[in-house]
Amino acid sequence: MKPRNAVSIALPIPPVALRPNARVHYHARGRAVKQYRGLARVLARSAMTGTPRWTAATVGATWYFPTQRRRDRDNLLASLKAAFDGLVDAGLLADDSGLQHLPHKTIVERGCEPRVVLTITPQETAP
Repeated sequence: MKPRNAVSIALPIPPVALRPNARVHYHARGRAVKQYRGLARVLARSAMTGTPRWTAATVGATWYFPTQRRRDRDNLLASLKAAFDGLVDAGLLADDSGLQHLPHKTIVERGCEPRVVLTITPQETAP
């Protein structure tokens, strides 16, 4: 259940090119960043009511995977950088420097579509 005034968006799992340890050509990485950032921007705009432009917010990420496998939680969060920039592009946040990251969750659902759900909640003051 999302808190009041929160915005939730469901994104596909970030592509391999966005992983911090990926060894891909910079053009391929740039295309992946542009595409994922644009998708986050469009989904955030459609989930918003009005133009909040929050200066401080918390973000929680819930990852859904179809298989139980070991995953590096730090790399999962780092692969979402383009999505956080897309939230700024959408006008949800004034700047992503005021974004506080909550501990993220990993959920295994057999047969599910792999995705990450971001829940962004405004804060009164910057952290």
